[in-house]
Amino acid sequence: MGKALGFPGYWSIGILGGVAIAASCAGLVVISEREVGIVVKKVSFSGRQLPPGRLIALNGEAGYQADTLAPGWHWGYWPWQFSVRKEPMIVVPQGEIALIVANDGDSIPLERILGKVVPCDNFQDAREFLTNAGEKGRQIGFLTAGTYRINTALFKVITAANASSYDMRPEDLAVYSLQSDKVGVVTTLAGAPIDPGEIAGSPIPDHDNFQNGQKFIEQGGRRGLQQQILLSGSWNLNPWFVRVEQVPMTEIPIGYVGVVVSFVGDSEDDVSGAAFTHGNLVKAGNKGVWVQPLYPGKHPINSRVMKVELVPTINIVLNWSSRTERHKYDANLEALRVRSNDGFAFDLEVSQIIHVGALDAPKVISRVGSMQNLVDNVLEPSVGNYFRNSAQDYTVLDFLNARSERQTEAAEYIKTALRSYDVQAIDTLIGDIQPPAELMQTQIDRKMAEEQRKTFEVQQMAQTQRQQLVRETSLADIQQELVKSEQSVTIAELKANAQIKQATGEAESIRLKASGEASAIRDTGSAKADTYRAGVEALGEHNYTAMQVMQIIGESQVRLIPDVLVGSNGGNNGLVDGLLSLILWNQTGNQPFDPQHLKVPGANETIASPTQPKIASNGVSKSEAPS
Repeated sequence: MGKALGFPGYWSIGILGGVAIAASCAGLVVISEREVGIVVKKVSFSGRQLPPGRLIALNGEAGYQADTLAPGWHWGYWPWQFSVRKEPMIVVPQGEIALIVANDGDSIPLERILGKVVPCDNFQDAREFLTNAGEKGRQIGFLTAGTYRINTALFKVITAANASSYDMRPEDLAVYSLQSDKVGVVTTLAGAPIDPGEIAGSPIPDHDNFQNGQKFIEQGGRRGLQQQILLSGSWNLNPWFVRVEQVPMTEIPIGYVGVVVSFVGDSEDDVSGAAFTHGNLVKAGNKGVWVQPLYPGKHPINSRVMKVELVPTINIVLNWSSRTERHKYDANLEALRVRSNDGFAFDLEVSQIIHVGALDAPKVISRVGSMQNLVDNVLEPSVGNYFRNSAQDYTVLDFLNARSERQTEAAEYIKTALRSYDVQAIDTLIGDIQPPAELMQTQIDRKMAEEQRKTFEVQQMAQTQRQQLVRETSLADIQQELVKSEQSVTIAELKANAQIKQATGEAESIRLKASGEASAIRDTGSAKADTYRAGVEALGEHNYTAMQVMQIIGESQVRLIPDVLVGSNGGNNGLVDGLLSLILWNQTGNQPFDPQHLKVPGANETIASPTQPKIASNGVSKSEAPS
């Protein structure tokens, strides 16, 4: 059992009850600081009725009142006349927005789908909204992050928390965030229709990147795809007004330029000049092919209204073969099928190196549309037709043997042909040539026979060299003996030559000496003969002879009278005296006369000394003693 209340408790309850009754009678309404009071007037003593089509009373009519109750105590709102509904304040978190739907106001014109923005303190002043011709329905204006006192009888507020109740997604109420490497392609859902012939709305100023939809419409913005784009950042965008698609920035790799082909713009004035007659080039921002290319880097390009054609500025290799380069421009190119003038068809692989200058790239795109079109519509027929025509001037073997000449001719022709397309032909290279198999078989057989002949010659040469090696080896083995023998032969030859030269010298010496002596004797004899002849002529032959004999005897000291005379005049010592006289004569130094044979001209005998035998002309000696 609970404890019974005492007398003070009854008094407290009574006082509180009395205060409540008094407050009710006085029409007191208390609104807390986080609330807003929505007033409904039940009875109007003025008798006024709401105008047709109106929901909110502005002049005291019965129904929802435009004015709300702020936090605090409010008197005079008797329960029998007013009903006050306390609603929480509207809180829009950071990073979100809130959309507004007006339940009352003027009707939205048919040309618009969103109610215009009117001064109403961010929809917190319902009276101001209605008196300023605010329009019922979805509003182009919206609430950003913050706290608001909204008359929910007039405005429905859609936040991320209650988005599903209005068939919306919570992410639609988030602040739109655009990534740094993306661009936002914008499509507006409100505004005037796009002009005929255009695919996107022209750029409109002063609408703060589509965050101020009312300004966009007032400035003549068009609904639909927009030329203007959004860049990276966070944007307060009304999803009923604008849709954004994020697309990657246009990246121009190193070694390329980007040629912009714009489908939108203000004018189409051609700036290419009179010399370029194969297309139009326009300034940046205009419709057409921009004369200035985009250089390597990332560019914020609206890819829905512009197209960027990549043009390599490095050398491009195109292969007419089964090989395909990484750029894939030559994916559809195959080896050329050509026919020679001797009727053989053969496959020819060709590689063409081209270069497009950065400033020439817009001209190339304006002329042919794309690099792939350049390959398919210009290079492929130009190169193919040239080689087909050229092959008909030569036989297959001539084409094979004079390959470098054919390559040089092709390079010159193609360089001239591509220059008119603002393309530089760097080089033309002939690759694999595949002549008919039966023709090549004959060449192979001939070559094999020739190679076999060369092989036999090489083998024969090798045998000869081997024999030479054996001979040289044998010679090297007997080289020492051979050197000695050669040296002996050389020495013998030198000695023989020396002896021959010595004998020759001696013989020459003797010959010269004999010749000299003979000449001297001959001269002496001639002189003497002349003398004798003169004497004979002067004295007569007999007298001159007697004189000469006496002269010779005198010169030779021939003694006609003996030095020792031995006589026997009757004595016994005559022989002894003679010997003694002879010894004495020898000791005194007187020598006997040395015979000299003197030949007297005209005489046949040699005159000798008296002590020697006389030699006759016939060689028979005669002994003769002095008497």
